[in-house]
Amino acid sequence: QLQLVESGGGLVQPGGSLRLSCAASGFTLDTYNIGWFRRAPGKDREGVSCITNNNNTDYADSVKGRFTISRDNAKNTVYLQMNSLKPEDTAVYYCVVTMRKYHMCIFTPVRDSWGQGTQVTVSS
Repeated sequence: QLQLVESGGGLVQPGGSLRLSCAASGFTLDTYNIGWFRRAPGKDREGVSCITNNNNTDYADSVKGRFTISRDNAKNTVYLQMNSLKPEDTAVYYCVVTMRKYHMCIFTPVRDSWGQGTQVTVSS
């Protein structure tokens, strides 16, 4: 079964950090573009960050300078390092395979199929 599994969420105070993991099973993700999305309560799902198979990256304006996406192909995992977290970062975070346009990934999932996600709560 081909799937991506998110982990690493939790409760953190404003200004704190978390690292999310997106682990692939059933396939190797080194040839895929991977994106992180999030859905906050009462809001639509939005793209947060993505990384191409050759490590080009993109970020939503709201997280630029605070979040860093990376991949470790040896571990078949993509990470999202989140620093300087804000209450508005509170959401369920998901990772999926995304499409690309020219040399860049874009915030469009290849399939509208989502895993369980991992909850991130930023609160004092």
